[in-house]
Amino acid sequence: MTAPIVERLTLWRLRVPLKTPYKLAFGPLYAFDMVLVEVCNDHGDVGWGEATMLTGYTKETIEQAWTTAKEIADGMVGRQVVDLKAGALEHHPRTPFIATAFVSAVELAEGHQILRTDQKRRVPLLAIVNATEFAAIADEVDARLSEGYRTLKVKAGFDLAEDMHRLAFIQDHVAGRARLRVDANQGYSKADGIALVAGMAPDGIELVEQTCAAGDWDAAVAVANAARGSGIRVMLDESIFVLEDVDRAADLNCADIIKLKLLKAGGLDALTHGLAHIRAKGMGRVLGNGVAGDIGCWMEACVAACLIDNAGEMNGFLKPSTRLFEVPMYLESGSLVLTNGQVRADLEALEHHMLDRFD
Repeated sequence: MTAPIVERLTLWRLRVPLKTPYKLAFGPLYAFDMVLVEVCNDHGDVGWGEATMLTGYTKETIEQAWTTAKEIADGMVGRQVVDLKAGALEHHPRTPFIATAFVSAVELAEGHQILRTDQKRRVPLLAIVNATEFAAIADEVDARLSEGYRTLKVKAGFDLAEDMHRLAFIQDHVAGRARLRVDANQGYSKADGIALVAGMAPDGIELVEQTCAAGDWDAAVAVANAARGSGIRVMLDESIFVLEDVDRAADLNCADIIKLKLLKAGGLDALTHGLAHIRAKGMGRVLGNGVAGDIGCWMEACVAACLIDNAGEMNGFLKPSTRLFEVPMYLESGSLVLTNGQVRADLEALEHHMLDRFD
């Protein structure tokens, strides 16, 4: 069989409102700004890739991402698909989210082995505690537990004293019925990050995630040292973009766990390689993106089903007001169930939320 040729290449720029605001340390998020890549080759294979842009997770803005996506796509129709993948990867150091969208679209069209779901597979998912008032927190926690979730994420990085008071209430109310992940989203100073991990009780805490700014490795070391004295494990997320960042975390001994997201990795092959590299460095692994849509979360779930043994964080697809794709997975009892089937776009939904398109 001859090497596949790019027969059609379409870019979609979308803005999709969320059901409720997603609270982050650097401000609430009201909508997903997305770039979708649709690739069709001359063998009739179709692949989709996604870049959901969030400044703070990436240095890319949606405007820069859209411009770069058009640059990558320009002139690619009629060329070999392998050229499209190579051209996208050249942009990965500067625009990882957009590069990943192109590469993962090609990998889907190629029928990447890890995306094949011949048998049902289950991936446990975490749930986020969104409420801030104690009565509402208790109701929300009980509801998530009744739905089958056994790992809960608590957002922090706002006000240290209030965060710790709220966390202590959640620990007391959960009372060992679920594991807790505390995510500060870079919201604390070094002093506050140290105070958080030194002052919290370790009861039920699975990990504390990214207390300080991504580039502040000195703070990461200080927080990790304080956490070990308290029996707390720390995880880095926003600090990690490339394998050199994993190596740096290992060399500095400033992370017990590393979280990866497909959107930053450069594709499925790169993601699986990155997970293997983390394990080789002696650190734990968490996978998943809370700011991603159907395609990105489904791809991450496929990887997690093969390689990860803890709760996935690929719950972003639950946040938008509209589903853009039908993907072969569904939510059941706090887990994602992967099934046999095809990815199908809801073209009406895409057009409804479309801000621009490039063919």
